[in-house]
Amino acid sequence: MPASSLANRLFLSATAWLVVILAITGVVLSSVYKNATERAFDRRLNLYLRTLIAEVATPDEPPDRQFQSLGEPLFELPLSGWYWQITRTDTEKPEVRSSRSLWDKKLPKLEDLGTELTAAGIRLAYVDGPEGQNLRMVERPVDLGGDGKYLVSVAGDDTEIFDETRSFDYYLGGTFTALGIVLLLTTVFQVRFGLAPLKRISEAIADIRSGRAERLEGEFPVEIAPLARETNALIDANREIVERARTHVGNLAHAIKTPLSVIVNEAGTHAADPFAAKVMEQADVMRNQLAHHLERARIAARVSIVGTVTEVAPAIEGLRRTMEKIYRGRGIAVEAKADPSAKFRGEQQDLEEMVGNLVDNACKWAASRVFIEVLVEAPQQAGAGPRLRLIVDDDGRGLSEAERAQVSRRGQRLDESKPGSGLGLSIVTDLAALYGGSLTLGRAPIGGLRAELVLPGI
Repeated sequence: MPASSLANRLFLSATAWLVVILAITGVVLSSVYKNATERAFDRRLNLYLRTLIAEVATPDEPPDRQFQSLGEPLFELPLSGWYWQITRTDTEKPEVRSSRSLWDKKLPKLEDLGTELTAAGIRLAYVDGPEGQNLRMVERPVDLGGDGKYLVSVAGDDTEIFDETRSFDYYLGGTFTALGIVLLLTTVFQVRFGLAPLKRISEAIADIRSGRAERLEGEFPVEIAPLARETNALIDANREIVERARTHVGNLAHAIKTPLSVIVNEAGTHAADPFAAKVMEQADVMRNQLAHHLERARIAARVSIVGTVTEVAPAIEGLRRTMEKIYRGRGIAVEAKADPSAKFRGEQQDLEEMVGNLVDNACKWAASRVFIEVLVEAPQQAGAGPRLRLIVDDDGRGLSEAERAQVSRRGQRLDESKPGSGLGLSIVTDLAALYGGSLTLGRAPIGGLRAELVLPGI
């Protein structure tokens, strides 16, 4: 999808918000789980701490009987990561007792590290333990009065916290990745489903332009229904304007031709008078100019109509039969080969006028044969429709490059012996240009003139 696509913009914005929301949610959940795991670990440390404090508060027991495993075998294994330590602080030389796992090492004092007491009277912090271990440590000062003052510490390997948190993060990441993919697919479906009416309108307008339909039909969502109504109103207004233009052109033609005919008739009664001859000459020029420009106006009005399509093959076959009958006396054979799928995006009358002028001109100059061919060419660029190539060849004497340039100019004729006003090829050129097409003249393979007309197809 291009950057300007509405669907692309909706999808990218939804994706961006989805990534941001999932990322924030993942960070929050990971933090909450880590805190929960840490609190559970702290409760375990506090349980051991209270057990030790209870043992310290019972001085009648033999000293070697207590303070060993606390129900946790890891306190017996050397450098296992689980340690306890009791330090008597009210003597000149502090007395230290510790778990077997601590071996000959000592735990640091959180008080010396600047850790503050909590409301529960304990200190909690992460410290570096023996052998470079990372420990989670809890420490509490105990004052037994005459029995002494103690600092009781318990530490555990924080790898358990890290491993639990990392495992949760892996599961959370996998879950959120799958959820993100599902949500993205859902977003794609929603965008396509939500924009489907716009695509339907686009296809309907293309059908109108190509002649397969005349109006936007069907039910549309309330947000798009006004667009459909206004489009139909615009199409109706366009047709009304074209009809009025046709009427005005016809009225203008009748209004001017009548006075012009009177002038020509009056001048014809004084044919010997040089002034009358000049009037007739200029009146003939006016008549040709009037015919040409009225024809252009009439053509332009027809071209502006949306949604007209003409089957080319039947129109060409009809012209072939007509021209063959007209020039039967000269023995002119008119052959035609048209692609059955060829369709002209325009009115049949205009197609017959363009091709009819070309075939009529070919028949006038042909020796014995005229050949008509219609080809359909694929679109040359994205978004463009197919093109029709209509070729009319004759076996006459043909034209040089200079003659072809002269005959293409409006009203120019090479031979006054042939009937006609000389406007045929210029009308074809103008009419083809109004449809976005072109007319080129060249040398025919059968020896005469080749007229090649390119028009929009469908």
